[in-house]
Amino acid sequence: MRLDSLAPLLHRNGPWATVCTSTAQATENAGDERRLAARAAGDELLRQGADSATADAVAGHLAALSPRTRPQGSAVFASDGDVVLDLPLTVAPERQHVTWSTLPHLAPLPELLGENPRCLTARIDRTGADFELVDAHGTRSAGRATGEEWPIHRNSTGELSEKHFQLRVENTWESNAGLIAEAIERRFRETAAEVLVLSGEPRERRAVHEKLPERLRAPAVQISHGGRAAGASSELLDRETERARAEYVERHTAEALAALRAAHAPGPSPAGSGTAETVPSLVEAAREHRVATLVVRPGGPDRDTEVWVGEGADQLGVRRSELQYLGAPEPASARADDALLRSALATDAEVLLAAPGEELPVGGLGALLRWSHGSPVSRGSAEETAAE
Repeated sequence: MRLDSLAPLLHRNGPWATVCTSTAQATENAGDERRLAARAAGDELLRQGADSATADAVAGHLAALSPRTRPQGSAVFASDGDVVLDLPLTVAPERQHVTWSTLPHLAPLPELLGENPRCLTARIDRTGADFELVDAHGTRSAGRATGEEWPIHRNSTGELSEKHFQLRVENTWESNAGLIAEAIERRFRETAAEVLVLSGEPRERRAVHEKLPERLRAPAVQISHGGRAAGASSELLDRETERARAEYVERHTAEALAALRAAHAPGPSPAGSGTAETVPSLVEAAREHRVATLVVRPGGPDRDTEVWVGEGADQLGVRRSELQYLGAPEPASARADDALLRSALATDAEVLLAAPGEELPVGGLGALLRWSHGSPVSRGSAEETAAE
């Protein structure tokens, strides 16, 4: 899960109102129920200490939410009387979460947003390709690549020039395949896509695939459904695209958990490994921008551990006294998962959600590091350090 959609939260200071609410009820009284839930959220924010302007802004915004635009629900963030962000959820929360806190309460989001890899699909034919971006919120156009349109068909006249003409056709196909591959690479990078699906007739699709760089060629999924022709069915393409996205999530999460398991294995850690799994070691890594992937497990006991934060995303520590050395004159208490998720957002780290039955990370929070000072810190020694 990438957090770039949360970027507006980095540009405001707290305290923050956070409400995660469902719009999924399909009853005759759903509208009245949402208005009552909105009023209850505003009252709860006031009870927790929020100012009336922020509580009123949140309540008014929640009352106006519609299941047509937010079929599962929303995560609403507000500060200083303004709703700063309304993020559509992909999983409806079982209950309404209402929080007034120093940091935006990001902790529920891994479960409520889920893994949502962005997929670039390319519908390919001999003259070009149409691109689409697919994620949990739908499908949208991502442009097109247009190659030469003539000559693209062989003739069969039997004339002496036929071989020469056919060679020109082959050259056109080859040129167009290269142009499409370049456009795919560019769009994949520009859209920050994580999954690539190529569709169309086998020959044209394979020709484009062969011209992709290795980093895209190896993981690209090729399917025959959903070409560019008018009236081409999208149903099978949609199904295969969803399967490709699900397989990417499963594979990517398994790789991260395997790295955490390796750190728990007896004997020396594998060369080049770098993980963190305790709050002190995670805080240190986040402060130094070393977290590449933050792994979150539902229900882990470390997630609501108290840490101390300043206004900057890298101003965090396990003790209040640490913050004065980080340039934060007025440190405030926060949850560990909220602070680490804010840091992941600020440093462009990804977030992965472990399955509920998974045992790792042990405390509910773990990380794969961009680089490591040395061997991963053991859980016991790190907790002893935190207790000093």
